[in-house]
Amino acid sequence: MPHSPGPPSPAAYFERVDRHRFRATEQVGGGWNPAEQHIAPAFGLLAHAVEADRDARRDDGLRLARLSYDILGVLPIDVVDIEVAVLRPGRTIELVEARLSHAGRVAVILRAWLMQDYDTAAWAGSTLPPIAPVETMPVWEPGSVWPGGFVRSVEVRRAQVEPGRASYWLRTACSLIAGEQVSATARALGMLDIANGITPRASTDEVVFPNLDLTAHLFASPRGEWLGLDTSVSFGANGIGLTHSILHDRHGPIGAMSQCLTIRPRGR
Repeated sequence: MPHSPGPPSPAAYFERVDRHRFRATEQVGGGWNPAEQHIAPAFGLLAHAVEADRDARRDDGLRLARLSYDILGVLPIDVVDIEVAVLRPGRTIELVEARLSHAGRVAVILRAWLMQDYDTAAWAGSTLPPIAPVETMPVWEPGSVWPGGFVRSVEVRRAQVEPGRASYWLRTACSLIAGEQVSATARALGMLDIANGITPRASTDEVVFPNLDLTAHLFASPRGEWLGLDTSVSFGANGIGLTHSILHDRHGPIGAMSQCLTIRPRGR
């Protein structure tokens, strides 16, 4: 059912408290429960923390290539803590873990592979099909389906084929952290989790389908303010589902993402 837009929200998802702590703003209010955080901005915050830790330790700018997030629980709209540790150091490849917690309870764990740049432009390309340009897609209001500050903060242009199948473009005017610059990659990762709600396969009045995780593989860093997704949603007969998306910027495909869903009829 439609949801009213509500009052204006702050222009950032988080405000820095100190080196390791960040205060969530009302802008992160979730779709399933507006009093809890939508996990998408927290994913971007963790990616930024991994990049900041990298830059504090080395000067060669290893790129985020794979990011695997596990969601261990919900988060209130409050201060969160982030800790980063290198699990597998290396000269050209590293495996890094970042944990986001609230009041001592870990809520999200990210494991990220970082890889060194090489000049492979002579072989660059993809057989993944492009999606239509953002200018050709109609505006779609995610607030017509979902409540919460985060959904209201994202601009969407969508071409839906059927429920559970669509291509679309996303952008947000909100910064990830108030007064701080973040990479285009961290900024994009801070929007990705919304994919599970952009082309619902079933009405949220009948069934809930939150995701347990998100894994993204990037073979190119996103460029520009718009992030494109080509998304397919699958529901199994056993309460398990999958939202799978090919990621794009205006230059073409840049990677892929999957989310594991827990599907439950309303009231169970």
